[in-house]
Amino acid sequence: MSSPSYLGLLALVAPETLVVIGALMALAVDLLVMREQPMRARFWVSAAFAIFGCVAAAAWLMFLNPPSQSGISGLPLLPGMFVDDPLVRLVKVAILGLTILTLLLSTESSFTTHIGEYLALIMLATVGMMFLVSAQDILMIFIALELTSLSLYVLTAFNKRNVRSSEAALKYFLFGGMAAAFTLFGLSLIYGLAGSTGLREIAARLDSPSLDPLLVTALVLTAVGFGFKLAAAPFHLWAPDAYQGAPTPSAAFIASGSKVASFFVLARLMMVGFPHAAGSGAWHAYAPGWLPLFAILAVASMVLGNLTAIAQTSVKRLLAYSAIAHGGYALLGLLANGPQGIASLVYYVITYGLTVLGAFGIVGLVEEKAGDARLSDFAGFGRREPVLAFCMMIFMLSLAGIPPLAGFFGKFYLFTAAAAGAANLGLLWLVIFAIGASAVSLYYYLQVLKQIYVAPAPQGQGSLAAPMSTRVVLGLVALGVVLLGCMPDLIVGRVLAAMQFALAKG
Repeated sequence: MSSPSYLGLLALVAPETLVVIGALMALAVDLLVMREQPMRARFWVSAAFAIFGCVAAAAWLMFLNPPSQSGISGLPLLPGMFVDDPLVRLVKVAILGLTILTLLLSTESSFTTHIGEYLALIMLATVGMMFLVSAQDILMIFIALELTSLSLYVLTAFNKRNVRSSEAALKYFLFGGMAAAFTLFGLSLIYGLAGSTGLREIAARLDSPSLDPLLVTALVLTAVGFGFKLAAAPFHLWAPDAYQGAPTPSAAFIASGSKVASFFVLARLMMVGFPHAAGSGAWHAYAPGWLPLFAILAVASMVLGNLTAIAQTSVKRLLAYSAIAHGGYALLGLLANGPQGIASLVYYVITYGLTVLGAFGIVGLVEEKAGDARLSDFAGFGRREPVLAFCMMIFMLSLAGIPPLAGFFGKFYLFTAAAAGAANLGLLWLVIFAIGASAVSLYYYLQVLKQIYVAPAPQGQGSLAAPMSTRVVLGLVALGVVLLGCMPDLIVGRVLAAMQFALAKG
């Protein structure tokens, strides 16, 4: 047996190390150098160091250290604990991109004076997400999940001037702690049954054609824990309050980056660890397993998310219930249970994260000006801020699934993969249900656009005086949503190529 290559281990976790260095530099610069400077200068200088860490990590992943030189074989110490392949790298780069956009949208904020701490927590949450997508071991999955969650709890409570922020963080923390207990209990049962924490070893040892009742219990408990992380109904109760009460950049990060990492690791956990316990949710061909379990969660999320969003008067809460519904759509990629399903899931969560990040960016500007983000606060927005209003229209229509935007192709690819993923179109019932739910969602997205373009502006309402940097970032995000809708192969082609690489490597 070869001795552990610690130099290879260091190269393998270099992106995460660079992000941690960026977090420490942002914290140190703010506390030691910029403490007496104006808020705006502190945010920009500290964020520059954090962004540099993210850019360096992304450059390492894309250009400096090809996966063929590292991979699983480069980690003889604790094999399978940390996976490095092109698909993992693609998802990590997407998370880093969303982190950079969150940092840029945070630079003009005024909700806290603890700037270094705030930026460091965003970076530490990013590190947790990066470890999460690399994990192929249930122990590593749980540790990375909790690192991410603990950072997000604090980010939710960061606006000390708003009592709703503290209330939302408390609910988020209490529900999160309970969900972590469910997850840990489920994973401990899995370890007890398989005698291993590696997903491939678990799959090899739990290959019985009949389901052990204890394994069913473990899968249900694990699904409950991940249902909370994904804000899937009925485990969604924390999401509306967290989205509304958290500082807007924090809410945007929770809605974007954490969803990308959580859906990806859930797909890996189920498809790699429990291929023999999948079962079937096909019409008239039901078989017990995790597939029918997540089919139920998908239906519940689409129904509750879309119907409850119709009644909302706060745009933040509307986006929260919309996120619950989009979680239901994304689960269709998991239910497809194959390479096309994974490709559609990765594309969908990345483009959804980009879109909702842009939407929250504009909501944050309106909230800064009006003191809230009610639907009525967007009245006349199209005449006061035509460029930002056009960007918001792109984000809303993309979330609704209107061509040629990224949201349309994301849903189309998801629905196609789900319909083709089951024998004899067995999941067609779920696809038809999802199409109907998506049609319902168009109503409340159009309600936002109605306020923007049809409702008259209140007397005395002027422009938002939004900083040029924020306008440029939001414009680039809107352009990215259009570009990824017109050229989806920018992501889908890379995902399929990465999966072929992984299959070839075995």
